Amino acid sequence: MIELIFATNNQYKADEIQAVIGDTVRVITLRQAGINIDIPEPHNTLEANASEKSRIIFSLTGRNCFGEDTGLEVEALNGEPGVKSARYAGEEKDFNNNIDKLLHKLGNATNRKARFRTVISLKMLNGEFLFDGVCEGQINYHPLGTNGFGYDSIFVPDESNRTFAEMTMEEKAFFSHRKKASDKLVVFLHNMASAENQANIKT
Repeated sequence: MIELIFATNNQYKADEIQAVIGDTVRVITLRQAGINIDIPEPHNTLEANASEKSRIIFSLTGRNCFGEDTGLEVEALNGEPGVKSARYAGEEKDFNNNIDKLLHKLGNATNRKARFRTVISLKMLNGEFLFDGVCEGQINYHPLGTNGFGYDSIFVPDESNRTFAEMTMEEKAFFSHRKKASDKLVVFLHNMASAENQANIKT
Protein backbone atom coordinates (compact mmCIF):
# COMPACT_ATOMS: atom_id res chain seq x y z
CA MET A 1 0.00 0.00 0.00
CA ILE A 2 1.24 3.47 -0.91
CA GLU A 3 1.48 5.81 2.10
CA LEU A 4 1.23 9.58 1.65
CA ILE A 5 1.69 12.27 4.26
CA PHE A 6 -1.08 14.84 3.88
CA ALA A 7 0.19 18.32 4.79
CA THR A 8 -2.71 19.11 7.11
CA ASN A 9 -3.88 18.71 10.69
CA ASN A 10 -7.53 18.91 9.62
CA GLN A 11 -8.69 15.37 10.38
CA TYR A 12 -11.99 15.90 8.56
CA LYS A 13 -10.14 16.79 5.35
CA ALA A 14 -7.94 13.73 5.77
CA ASP A 15 -10.95 11.47 6.38
CA GLU A 16 -12.75 12.93 3.37
CA ILE A 17 -9.81 12.33 1.05
CA GLN A 18 -9.20 8.86 2.48
CA ALA A 19 -12.86 8.01 1.83
CA VAL A 20 -12.65 8.98 -1.83
CA ILE A 21 -9.18 7.52 -2.44
CA GLY A 22 -10.09 4.12 -1.04
CA ASP A 23 -7.77 1.51 0.45
CA THR A 24 -5.03 1.55 -2.19
CA VAL A 25 -3.42 4.61 -0.61
CA ARG A 26 -3.06 5.29 3.12
CA VAL A 27 -3.35 8.98 4.02
CA ILE A 28 -1.74 10.17 7.25
CA THR A 29 -1.92 13.65 8.75
CA LEU A 30 1.02 15.70 9.96
CA ARG A 31 0.15 14.81 13.54
CA GLN A 32 0.12 11.10 12.73
CA ALA A 33 3.51 11.52 11.06
CA GLY A 34 4.90 13.19 14.20
CA ILE A 35 5.13 16.65 12.60
CA ASN A 36 3.94 19.58 14.68
CA ILE A 37 3.95 22.66 12.45
CA ASP A 38 1.41 25.06 10.98
CA ILE A 39 2.31 25.60 7.34
CA PRO A 40 1.67 29.13 6.06
CA GLU A 41 -0.38 29.94 2.98
CA PRO A 42 1.42 33.09 1.81
CA HIS A 43 0.78 32.96 -1.93
CA ASN A 44 -1.95 34.42 -4.12
CA THR A 45 -2.84 31.20 -5.95
CA LEU A 46 -4.13 27.83 -4.78
CA GLU A 47 -1.43 26.13 -6.86
CA ALA A 48 1.40 27.98 -5.12
CA ASN A 49 -0.01 27.36 -1.63
CA ALA A 50 -0.48 23.65 -2.31
CA SER A 51 3.09 23.45 -3.62
CA GLU A 52 4.40 25.28 -0.56
CA LYS A 53 2.86 22.69 1.73
CA SER A 54 4.13 19.64 -0.14
CA ARG A 55 7.59 21.17 -0.59
CA ILE A 56 7.99 21.88 3.13
CA ILE A 57 6.87 18.40 4.22
CA PHE A 58 9.03 16.69 1.61
CA SER A 59 12.07 18.72 2.70
CA LEU A 60 11.43 17.71 6.33
CA THR A 61 10.78 14.01 5.74
CA GLY A 62 11.97 12.97 2.28
CA ARG A 63 8.75 10.94 2.08
CA ASN A 64 5.99 10.95 -0.50
CA CYS A 65 3.50 13.63 0.47
CA PHE A 66 0.89 16.00 -0.83
CA GLY A 67 -0.43 19.43 -0.02
CA GLU A 68 -3.86 20.76 -0.82
CA ASP A 69 -5.41 24.19 -1.01
CA THR A 70 -9.07 24.88 -1.55
CA GLY A 71 -10.84 28.15 -2.21
CA LEU A 72 -14.45 29.24 -2.42
CA GLU A 73 -14.84 31.67 -5.31
CA VAL A 74 -18.03 33.77 -5.34
CA GLU A 75 -18.84 35.37 -8.69
CA ALA A 76 -20.60 38.47 -7.33
CA LEU A 77 -17.63 39.14 -5.01
CA ASN A 78 -15.09 39.01 -7.86
CA GLY A 79 -13.82 35.60 -6.76
CA GLU A 80 -13.62 36.29 -3.03
CA PRO A 81 -12.71 34.76 -0.67
CA GLY A 82 -10.54 32.58 -2.96
CA VAL A 83 -7.12 31.84 -1.53
CA LYS A 84 -8.13 33.77 1.60
CA SER A 85 -11.01 31.38 2.31
CA ALA A 86 -9.66 30.04 5.61
CA ARG A 87 -8.61 33.49 6.87
CA TYR A 88 -11.37 35.58 5.28
CA ALA A 89 -12.42 37.18 8.58
CA GLY A 90 -9.01 37.01 10.30
CA GLU A 91 -5.97 34.91 11.11
CA GLU A 92 -7.86 32.88 13.72
CA LYS A 93 -9.51 30.93 10.86
CA ASP A 94 -12.97 31.00 12.47
CA PHE A 95 -15.39 29.74 9.83
CA ASN A 96 -18.47 31.08 11.61
CA ASN A 97 -16.96 34.55 11.27
CA ASN A 98 -15.92 33.79 7.69
CA ILE A 99 -19.47 32.79 6.80
CA ASP A 100 -20.93 35.85 8.50
CA LYS A 101 -18.58 38.13 6.56
CA LEU A 102 -19.33 36.46 3.24
CA LEU A 103 -23.11 36.56 3.71
CA HIS A 104 -22.94 40.18 4.84
CA LYS A 105 -20.92 41.21 1.77
CA LEU A 106 -23.17 39.25 -0.56
CA GLY A 107 -26.33 40.62 1.04
CA ASN A 108 -29.48 39.99 -0.98
CA ALA A 109 -27.65 39.76 -4.32
CA THR A 110 -29.59 37.57 -6.73
CA ASN A 111 -26.38 36.30 -8.34
CA ARG A 112 -25.35 33.62 -5.84
CA LYS A 113 -23.07 31.67 -8.22
CA ALA A 114 -19.96 30.23 -6.62
CA ARG A 115 -17.53 27.39 -7.00
CA PHE A 116 -15.21 25.41 -4.80
CA ARG A 117 -11.82 24.73 -6.36
CA THR A 118 -9.19 22.34 -5.00
CA VAL A 119 -5.57 21.97 -6.07
CA ILE A 120 -3.44 19.03 -4.89
CA SER A 121 0.34 19.08 -5.12
CA LEU A 122 1.91 15.62 -4.97
CA LYS A 123 5.63 15.66 -4.13
CA MET A 124 7.73 12.56 -4.75
CA LEU A 125 11.36 11.75 -5.46
CA ASN A 126 10.73 12.06 -9.19
CA GLY A 127 9.11 15.49 -9.02
CA GLU A 128 5.94 17.45 -8.32
CA PHE A 129 2.55 16.80 -9.90
CA LEU A 130 -0.59 18.98 -9.73
CA PHE A 131 -4.24 17.91 -9.83
CA ASP A 132 -7.34 20.08 -9.61
CA GLY A 133 -11.07 19.72 -9.11
CA VAL A 134 -14.02 22.13 -9.31
CA CYS A 135 -17.57 22.03 -7.95
CA GLU A 136 -20.03 24.65 -9.25
CA GLY A 137 -22.91 25.78 -7.08
CA GLN A 138 -24.76 28.56 -5.29
CA ILE A 139 -24.43 30.39 -1.97
CA ASN A 140 -27.46 29.86 0.25
CA TYR A 141 -29.01 32.87 2.02
CA HIS A 142 -28.35 31.34 5.44
CA PRO A 143 -26.45 28.36 6.90
CA LEU A 144 -28.13 24.95 6.87
CA GLY A 145 -26.83 21.62 8.20
CA THR A 146 -24.26 20.54 10.75
CA ASN A 147 -21.99 18.17 8.83
CA GLY A 148 -18.70 19.04 7.17
CA PHE A 149 -16.62 22.11 7.87
CA GLY A 150 -15.70 25.49 6.45
CA TYR A 151 -18.32 26.97 4.14
CA ASP A 152 -20.22 23.69 3.72
CA SER A 153 -23.34 25.04 5.46
CA ILE A 154 -23.90 27.77 2.86
CA PHE A 155 -22.80 26.04 -0.36
CA VAL A 156 -25.38 24.21 -2.47
CA PRO A 157 -23.83 22.28 -5.38
CA ASP A 158 -25.52 22.43 -8.76
CA GLU A 159 -28.05 19.62 -9.28
CA SER A 160 -28.84 19.54 -5.56
CA ASN A 161 -31.17 21.46 -3.24
CA ARG A 162 -29.14 20.77 -0.10
CA THR A 163 -25.98 22.33 1.30
CA PHE A 164 -22.85 20.22 1.71
CA ALA A 165 -23.46 20.39 5.48
CA GLU A 166 -26.82 18.66 5.03
CA MET A 167 -25.16 15.72 3.27
CA THR A 168 -23.33 12.66 4.51
CA MET A 169 -19.69 12.36 3.49
CA GLU A 170 -20.68 9.82 0.84
CA GLU A 171 -23.36 12.14 -0.59
CA LYS A 172 -20.96 15.08 -0.65
CA ALA A 173 -18.37 12.98 -2.48
CA PHE A 174 -20.73 12.71 -5.46
CA PHE A 175 -20.25 16.45 -6.11
CA SER A 176 -17.01 17.18 -4.28
CA HIS A 177 -14.24 19.30 -5.77
CA ARG A 178 -11.84 17.52 -3.43
CA LYS A 179 -12.97 14.14 -4.74
CA LYS A 180 -12.46 15.24 -8.34
CA ALA A 181 -8.89 16.30 -7.59
CA SER A 182 -8.30 13.15 -5.51
CA ASP A 183 -9.60 10.93 -8.31
CA LYS A 184 -6.96 12.40 -10.64
CA LEU A 185 -4.32 11.76 -7.97
CA VAL A 186 -5.40 8.13 -7.64
CA VAL A 187 -5.36 7.56 -11.41
CA PHE A 188 -1.85 8.99 -11.54
CA LEU A 189 -0.62 6.76 -8.70
CA HIS A 190 -2.21 3.67 -10.26
CA ASN A 191 -0.65 4.44 -13.65
CA MET A 192 2.72 4.98 -12.01
CA ALA A 193 2.47 1.70 -10.10
CA SER A 194 1.46 -0.15 -13.30
CA ALA A 195 4.40 1.34 -15.18
CA GLU A 196 6.78 0.28 -12.41
CA ASN A 197 5.34 -3.25 -12.43
CA GLN A 198 5.78 -3.49 -16.19
CA ALA A 199 9.37 -2.28 -15.91
CA ASN A 200 10.08 -4.88 -13.22
CA ILE A 201 8.60 -7.64 -15.38
CA LYS A 202 10.83 -6.65 -18.33
CA THR A 203 13.94 -6.67 -16.17
